[in-house]
Amino acid sequence: MDVTDVAPARQSPVGLVELARIPLRRWRLVLGTAAAVLVAVLVYLFVLPATYTATTAVVVRPVVTDPFSVPSGGADRAVNMTAESGIATSNEVIDKVAAITRRDTKDVADALEVEVPVGGQVMRFNYSADSEREAVDGANGAAQAYLDQRRGIYENQRAAVLKSYDETIDVVTAQRTTTQRSLPDHQSSDNPSPRTSALLDQLRALNDQLATLAEQRSKIASADLSPGSITSAARTPVPSSRDAAPLILAAGLLGGLLLGGLVAFVRESLDRRLRTTAEAVSTIGAPLLGTVRWARSGHPDESDLRYLSLALARWVDGPQRGPLVLLSAGSDEGREQVTAGLAAILAGAGHEVRLGVTPESLDRIRPLMLDAQRRNPPTEPALTKLPRPRPAPSPTPAAAGTPAATGTRAATGTPTAGGGDPEATAVIPAVRKPRPFPTSDAKNGGVYRSTTTEDKTQVIPAARTASTGSTTRTDGQELRIGSGTVRLVGLDAPPADGLTLLDAPPALHDERGVRAAREGRAVLVAARDRTRSARLVRLVERLRSVGVEPFGFVLTGEGRD
Repeated sequence: MDVTDVAPARQSPVGLVELARIPLRRWRLVLGTAAAVLVAVLVYLFVLPATYTATTAVVVRPVVTDPFSVPSGGADRAVNMTAESGIATSNEVIDKVAAITRRDTKDVADALEVEVPVGGQVMRFNYSADSEREAVDGANGAAQAYLDQRRGIYENQRAAVLKSYDETIDVVTAQRTTTQRSLPDHQSSDNPSPRTSALLDQLRALNDQLATLAEQRSKIASADLSPGSITSAARTPVPSSRDAAPLILAAGLLGGLLLGGLVAFVRESLDRRLRTTAEAVSTIGAPLLGTVRWARSGHPDESDLRYLSLALARWVDGPQRGPLVLLSAGSDEGREQVTAGLAAILAGAGHEVRLGVTPESLDRIRPLMLDAQRRNPPTEPALTKLPRPRPAPSPTPAAAGTPAATGTRAATGTPTAGGGDPEATAVIPAVRKPRPFPTSDAKNGGVYRSTTTEDKTQVIPAARTASTGSTTRTDGQELRIGSGTVRLVGLDAPPADGLTLLDAPPALHDERGVRAAREGRAVLVAARDRTRSARLVRLVERLRSVGVEPFGFVLTGEGRD
């Protein structure tokens, strides 16, 4: 596989299947986020004081001179609701509400909310407080303060208009008085002079103007200045924040799960890990040797390890077999369990395995090997059945005195029959089967063999060896598993004949395994849903930079491909 195939693995797209897999894989993060949101909702409902919200509805109407007349078209749109909302939240209204509720103006501004529906003339004053009475007083006080404020504005506007009309009427009245004084005292009404006719026309115009001004003033004075009215005053009981507690809890749980899923996707994008075999193949650029799942007991599945040993058969049984170095990016990817399990499987098949470990991992590898030995106890080699001794020919007289004949007779320990008769045969007593002979040294591992000469049995102690049924050497570094052995050696031990497995330390932090892999074969171990893709890419790049090409990898974890 081309090395350039590693690059696309860094930007692996998320498919539709991953949309469901990612939250399930990171279920702890999802549940943690949902639990945090739920705890916040519980604190809001039961720890913080309850919040009561009262609502008062006000109908806003335009100012009309005749409230009993039929409104003309567009009269319902004569009120600018945006301007009315600004007046409802003005400082004057907030100051009056603060005086009523005896709270700070800043708190009143935060507690007061004015709703203005689009296309309507109804305003709703919502006021939130810690008690029902304060909420009711705040909502009703805000609505009444708004109406008073708006009425005061209208009255000031009407007073200004009436004052303008009064001033104009005074001016016109003064002009009419002046015109009346300019008329002659004795003037014939049948044939008035031109000057008199002009004065009379001016006087009639002034009278008409005064009448018009008076009529308009009367309309302004009779206008209804009511800006609106309260149609729905707030009163107890007032809804509180705890009334819909079950619904709020359900909404909090659902929102927490959605937020947890979002956090899981964000976390996945920032911390990409191996999910499938295809991702591992594209990241490492080497073929898959096998997948190792974990049994319920926490040990690697033996069937998976056996298939892995079959995949490694050509390097295990080959004529030029070098050390197999198992590498991983971290220490939590199951490398030690795979190495120990593979060594146990190979030893059970009759191999003499040298398992190279570091001093810091020896205390973790040894219990794994002892556990494998308990699950696969050593098997004793079959005893070779000795043939029954045949009768030996008697020596000739000429050779009876020779040292050879004497030695032969002495070795057999049996006198010849017939005084050197060649037809005579030597009688050799049958060897008795030795029986167990317990001694005080049996606890030290002593093994005894018995020899029988004629009718006497002699018990001779013999050293306990691996071939006589021993399970562990006296130094504790060699264990018999099945019909083979596993010898624990150091990672930097000199090479020797036989099969060698090396459990290398995490290669991103320790180069000893990489150095050993330059003389043998490198096998990468990656864990599904645990190994980070970025770390694995960095490890592969480092291996190739020093001339080590991984010939395969092992994927551990649960199989979900």
